[in-house]
Amino acid sequence: MALLTRQVAKKVPELTVYFWIVKVLTTGMGEATSDYFVHTYDPYLVVIVAFLILALSVLLQVALPRYNTWSYWFAVSMVAVFGTMAAGIVHIYFGVPYLWSSSLYAASVVVIFALWYAVERTLSVHSIYSRRRELFYWASVLATFAMGTAVGDMTAVSFHLGFFASGILFAVLIAIPVVAYRLGLNEIVAFWWAYIITRPLGASFADWLAVPASQGGLNFGKGAVSIATWVLIIAFVTFLALTRKEAPATKA
Repeated sequence: MALLTRQVAKKVPELTVYFWIVKVLTTGMGEATSDYFVHTYDPYLVVIVAFLILALSVLLQVALPRYNTWSYWFAVSMVAVFGTMAAGIVHIYFGVPYLWSSSLYAASVVVIFALWYAVERTLSVHSIYSRRRELFYWASVLATFAMGTAVGDMTAVSFHLGFFASGILFAVLIAIPVVAYRLGLNEIVAFWWAYIITRPLGASFADWLAVPASQGGLNFGKGAVSIATWVLIIAFVTFLALTRKEAPATKA
């Protein structure tokens, strides 16, 4: 217990514009990469491998003594890939409707937030100075990714909006907490609201770019979109690693 509660350096980046750009890119990448591998190779093997890589990436992130740009964003990227797979498998292989899976993942987000707040009395990403808070943070990140994936598919497929219209919808929805925060909305509520919406926002546009015209897309293909988003993520993360523009401030 002492190991989990002992003070450590903050390993979550500052919430700059670069944070949100890379975050949206990881959501699009996760959608395209997950779909490509699941539909190209044995889906069960792919999910197991993705889970193992995710687990290793998060364990490395938690074990590090201080913030590392590459480690943090690789862990987020693997959450994006596995979170997409988790949401997709529930629908495709178990036949659970997107409305139900969205509700299930929304409930899991609420439970994790409730436990996090009950134990730590805060949900602020500015106060992650112990490994226990880190673990709550990463559990929340995974749950919000899975929820966002299911919600995005629900609006595009179940509600028949299509991927482009869904992307526009979520672009509007993500602007609400930004405006509301300036008008007095609690910062923690605004952050997690925007964080959840980034998932269906990026994924909807990634699907629109990838799927064929018969599905309302531009037909670039999942593989091409996956590679393109990975290249963009690597470019941004390289820039951030060199400039330290999003490095967390040292606790006073």
